Amino acid sequence: MTMVGEQAPQVAFEGPDGTETTLAAWRGKPLVLYFYPKDDTSGCTREAQDFTALADDFAAAGVALLGVSKDTAEKHKSFTEKYGLKVPLGTDADGKLLEAFGAWVEKSMYGRKYMGIERSTFLIDKDGKIAREWRKVKVPGHAEDVLKAARALL
Repeated sequence: MTMVGEQAPQVAFEGPDGTETTLAAWRGKPLVLYFYPKDDTSGCTREAQDFTALADDFAAAGVALLGVSKDTAEKHKSFTEKYGLKVPLGTDADGKLLEAFGAWVEKSMYGRKYMGIERSTFLIDKDGKIAREWRKVKVPGHAEDVLKAARALL
């Protein structure tokens, strides 16, 4: 399911400020949209910290960051404060945005199958088109790779 070159889906979700929004709110500058499974777990914390460490570099390049999971705004607030995160976090409680990006997938652990969030990242250009996608993301070095791709867009 390659989405590169297509317009990013415009599905409503809860933005970082707690109000309903769509990705159109970020038009006019590139956006790094990353989906992650759960606040305050080891891989997700590391990913958020890595993007936070490079937040000023993304901002200097004119690129917005947005992390999205199914966690509530309250959990996001606690997670952000606990680790001093600089990445805005959105909530997709009903999973419609996750499904639109193909990030809600069947997973398997210890032989048990279940539905969950695939760690994935999308680089969306200033016009709302998907320029790059990373699926089944491995956290180490990922934020740096995304920054390099974002700078190449400009």
